[in-house]
Amino acid sequence: MKALVLAGGSGTRLRPITHTSAKQLVPVANKPVLFYGLEAIAAAGIRDIGIVVGDTHAEIREAVGDGAAFGLRATYLRQDAPLGLAHAVLIARDYLGDDDFVMYLGDNFIVGGIADIVARFARERPAAQIMLTKVADPRQFGVAELDAEGRVIGLEEKPLEPKSDLALVGVYLFTPEVHEAVAGLTPSGRGELEITDAIGWLIASGRRVESTIISGYWKDTGNVEDMLEVNRLVLESVEPRVAGRVDAASQVIGRVVIEPGAVVERSRIVGPVIVGAGARIADSYVGPFTSVAAGCLIADSEIEYSIMMPRAAISGVARIGASLIGHDVEVTRAPGTPRSHRLVLGDHSKVQISS
Repeated sequence: MKALVLAGGSGTRLRPITHTSAKQLVPVANKPVLFYGLEAIAAAGIRDIGIVVGDTHAEIREAVGDGAAFGLRATYLRQDAPLGLAHAVLIARDYLGDDDFVMYLGDNFIVGGIADIVARFARERPAAQIMLTKVADPRQFGVAELDAEGRVIGLEEKPLEPKSDLALVGVYLFTPEVHEAVAGLTPSGRGELEITDAIGWLIASGRRVESTIISGYWKDTGNVEDMLEVNRLVLESVEPRVAGRVDAASQVIGRVVIEPGAVVERSRIVGPVIVGAGARIADSYVGPFTSVAAGCLIADSEIEYSIMMPRAAISGVARIGASLIGHDVEVTRAPGTPRSHRLVLGDHSKVQISS
């Protein structure tokens, strides 16, 4: 069995971060979200992966390399434009050959991995196996309709009037039968080749499509709120470890990881928190569910429930919360007079100011 990992797409809901960074490489607990998926694929016993990349292909290649760091063998497949999940299968046809495969969306996060469902698929070999979870607003997802026996009888992409509250999780398993389905697709109203249409073709053709309703945690980390929630979840399970330097005037409370080369001076850190290598925290408070990446600076400031990406700096800021702060960003206190906010913001930025 092979894996097809989708790491293209423009990440519009995470702009402006994704103007300069691939959405799959935004960090969760200081590790790119894509890496969690690669680790789950390797843990399921799969070794060969095709990674579908787009405009951010150079960044993805640099981060993943040949896959050996994950126990994988990576092949890169260029997608010129994000034309749908089924289009990714179409361009990967030669790579996939006649192998069964799992398709994994690179910005999805699933607690518990995929080893069990991969083993079940390999044992039973339906034409397709999908994973479902109940969601509050199915209109934002692909939605499955099941019959009284729990069999999949219909799928619809982002319906205005959903027939169930069961959304498709971003992991799909297929036999080579799916290639026949994909080959005959035409673009949907969104201009994309929809994987839901391909699975619908399999159902209409009498092929067996199985589903599993997962009770564990799943998130599509496509927006800031979901990124912060996944970061919180991962930090909940960290084991405390102090490999950097913490001076006697500082307090480190709870599950806190301080990586080698990090320095904490005259500060209070309340976990769960991770502080990356070479970061410096001075005269500051870092509160729960915060990830501070490598090379960051926090001075005379307060931050909690946030993600700081590498080399970001915060200085003299009273309180920051529920924030995603990008690479090399500088956040500083404004001069006392006149009382004003000075902002230099990229396209699609979102700012909330309490004053």
